[in-house]
Amino acid sequence: MTVTGGALRAGGQLFPVVLAFGANLGDRARVIRAAQRELVEHTEIVAFRASALIETVKLDFDGVDETAPGYLNGVALAATSLSPVELLRLTQQIESLHGRVRETPWGDRTLDIDIICYGETVLNLPDLTLPHPRAHERDFVLEPWLALDPEAVLPGRGRVAELLDSVKNATVKQGAIGGQDLVSNVIAQQGQVGEEYYANSAPAGQGVHGGEERTGIETARQNASGGQNRVNSAPAGQGARTEEGCHD
Repeated sequence: MTVTGGALRAGGQLFPVVLAFGANLGDRARVIRAAQRELVEHTEIVAFRASALIETVKLDFDGVDETAPGYLNGVALAATSLSPVELLRLTQQIESLHGRVRETPWGDRTLDIDIICYGETVLNLPDLTLPHPRAHERDFVLEPWLALDPEAVLPGRGRVAELLDSVKNATVKQGAIGGQDLVSNVIAQQGQVGEEYYANSAPAGQGVHGGEERTGIETARQNASGGQNRVNSAPAGQGARTEEGCHD
């Protein structure tokens, strides 16, 4: 086991995290947005902001599989006081709640949630590697991440904008798809499933380790282009993992 730059137990500190979401079975957009709401509802996850969802082709051991059902993919930025392993267990639980079955590597799935990075933490456990070992070569992770944060850096690999330039258009499709507006439950027929802002509150005076301080209600870049502002605390009572790779 290797651990540097962070701890197995966050100990109350808030660490910035990047999560990747993917699905190629069932009602993909609905499931991904539901899973994101469930993460928002957790008391140890704050400042959650989700990207637009993009259409991509499936990857398997041999590369792109044009014959398989296509994916929707997206990324979210947040801060958490959960440890990396606790966050992993939470995302696995949410995947299971949405019908995820792990029968074959790189198999089709109703929901996949990957931890891409957890602050600057370097972690090598049997079921969790941080930063994600293949995020740097996946446009379906890099593109929505860059849309959320144009200055994003993948620890150990460099600027996301430069990484994306090297893999551009490997899997991402072009074209309009429908998405679900999480506030009004109206289907928005737009070029992408719209960006979502989930602004919840951090404990007063508690800052994000290695990031901006969050106190009170976080509006999270309300004027970012290509997205819509969402300030909510997720309706009470709406339902609450990570294996390496959105597609593996």
